[in-house]
Amino acid sequence: MKMIDTLINDMKLFAKDDFHVQTVSSYLSNLNLTIDDLRKFNHRMQHNYTRNLIHREPNFEIMLVCWPPHISAPIHGHEGEKCWARVQTGKLNICNYKEVSRNPLKLEKIQELECAPGFLDGPADIHSVENLSDEFATSLHVYAKPYDACEIFNLEKGIIQRAKMDYHSMDGTLCNR
Repeated sequence: MKMIDTLINDMKLFAKDDFHVQTVSSYLSNLNLTIDDLRKFNHRMQHNYTRNLIHREPNFEIMLVCWPPHISAPIHGHEGEKCWARVQTGKLNICNYKEVSRNPLKLEKIQELECAPGFLDGPADIHSVENLSDEFATSLHVYAKPYDACEIFNLEKGIIQRAKMDYHSMDGTLCNR
């Protein structure tokens, strides 16, 4: 059985226990996925990060996010769901935040981490991710209870916006754009 199939089957089992945080965190920390295991899903763009869906069902989704050099995702939330991000290749800077107030918008940075391959962040609530290096990076994401939109926290404008989530590829096939 391929490692990706094992990951999917194990997530189905974890879903039955509502993704017990310590169990899933330990599992993902020790996960041995190789570059070859993820090659099919490693679709990249030069100037934007890409969200490449590996598997989705009502209880969870798994994706590989590819990060070009010096590209970041805005500060965003995860709809109150459990979310884990594991650095697969490269180095990522992950900042976790706590919401202090919505009006006026105020977030407190509670953690800033420079993360190498194997580092696991999660379950995260509000965070930003940035590739600070000159090389591409990839991260594996597991979301309990998938969602199609999330909140984006724009601190410069002091507003929270809703953003629809799109995939760059699904099961290794590029999406029509």
